[in-house]
Amino acid sequence: MARDAGMGRRAVGAATGAAGRLGRSGSRALTTALGGRERTRVIVLLASALALASADTATVGASAIQLRHDLHINNTDVGLLVSVTSLVAAAASLPLGVLADRVTRTRLLGAAIVLWGVAMIWSASVSTFGHLLLARVFLGGVTATAGPTIASLVGDWFSSAERGRIYGYILSGELIGSAIGFAVTGGIAALSWRAAFVILAVPAFALGWLVFKLPEPARGGRSALPSDRLSDAADAADDGDEQITDAQRIARERGIEPDPALVLTGDPQRMRLPDAIRYVLSIKTNVALILASASGYFFLAGVQTFGVEFVTKQYGVAQVLSGAVLLVVGAAGVVGVLAGGTIGDYLLHRGYLNGRILVAAIAGTAAVVLFVPAIITRSALTALPYISLAALALSAQNPPIDAARLDIVHPLLWGRAEGIRTFLRTAAQAFAPLLFGAVSDYIFGGGRSALQWTFVLMLLPLAASAYFLFKALGTYPRDVASASSAADSAPASSSPP
Repeated sequence: MARDAGMGRRAVGAATGAAGRLGRSGSRALTTALGGRERTRVIVLLASALALASADTATVGASAIQLRHDLHINNTDVGLLVSVTSLVAAAASLPLGVLADRVTRTRLLGAAIVLWGVAMIWSASVSTFGHLLLARVFLGGVTATAGPTIASLVGDWFSSAERGRIYGYILSGELIGSAIGFAVTGGIAALSWRAAFVILAVPAFALGWLVFKLPEPARGGRSALPSDRLSDAADAADDGDEQITDAQRIARERGIEPDPALVLTGDPQRMRLPDAIRYVLSIKTNVALILASASGYFFLAGVQTFGVEFVTKQYGVAQVLSGAVLLVVGAAGVVGVLAGGTIGDYLLHRGYLNGRILVAAIAGTAAVVLFVPAIITRSALTALPYISLAALALSAQNPPIDAARLDIVHPLLWGRAEGIRTFLRTAAQAFAPLLFGAVSDYIFGGGRSALQWTFVLMLLPLAASAYFLFKALGTYPRDVASASSAADSAPASSSPP
């Protein structure tokens, strides 16, 4: 017996050692892929910030059945819980965009993450639907910080040559967070939705502190983190003129004329918010990208809120298994964001100015086509390949869109531009869960088929996303040239405020 016990301990020790070696090997591979330890730290922390927010939204959706039972609410009320968070986030994104251009962004984001953890604990402790709704209002004001600060930090920390790929890594945090919300905390929610919220809150405090301690980069793209992956030629190109992106350089080489109305003459950092709003919304490509992003996130918000319930009822699987199905779909989405950003960067490096926009447009179209059979079928095995590929395509459009936006806006306006985009996108996205729930309850009468036809109907805004992206192919080159001229004409800050 003692010998058996000794063999058991040795087996456990061997397994632990193998797991440790595998973990260290994976960490080294990730560090190499991201271009160094400091870059890896920044990317992982920014991705984790997005993961928390998306895990929260997915957890509300995965907890829908338990919330309805414990708080005596319906699908419309569940949708309202998510919608009110997004509506408050939309309202808060404009002033937070101004702050992102004027204060230390790492401290702003770190403090917001800590407050996010506080809001989650508050949510777990409520006893009525009204109190939970109030907690979600506070949560919405906190989550609005992420969009403007992360966009501005990415522009200043990473070279224009790789922003699509970097955005792919960072945006994968959203999908990983959703997967955690569906598969992990969703399973916990089947026992206790309160425990699911508390478990999400725990890592927020440590993450907030780590983000708070990050060094603040200089504004204007002048302190990009060095990468082991970039070639010497790319480094030299970036060192030659930090504010000119690859897309802007190509536009100059081809002699594309800027729009005189978009060439700035004053200091962008001193621009008042109403003037900044008018300027950012006068950039045609930016408007098209905002509309495309809003349409895509509208559909995604509905999936996050009612995805578990749809999979459970449509395919006849248990809630725990439905979380596993969505975990596979989330993995496909991660592949999509990594591929979309990388392919967009590759096409741009090959001299195709519209490369990032084209990748996003094709991916958006493919997502619509692939979602149709996934929604109509009643078989989980039949639906899984379609829905996985659809999630891959839907996710692939976001990194090139986000990278392209930095090419058409002056660096000192990145925070406010992202705040404006977040406001408009989140305002539209906020109505998705409420509209999904209301259409399901009051138009299609509730039940399994109601959710099915609701998802079919909501493919229309997803198709609109692809339409706006194809429209942007015609305006992007001139807007890139205009941003390049604006960067030459307006002064840039070389240090954080």
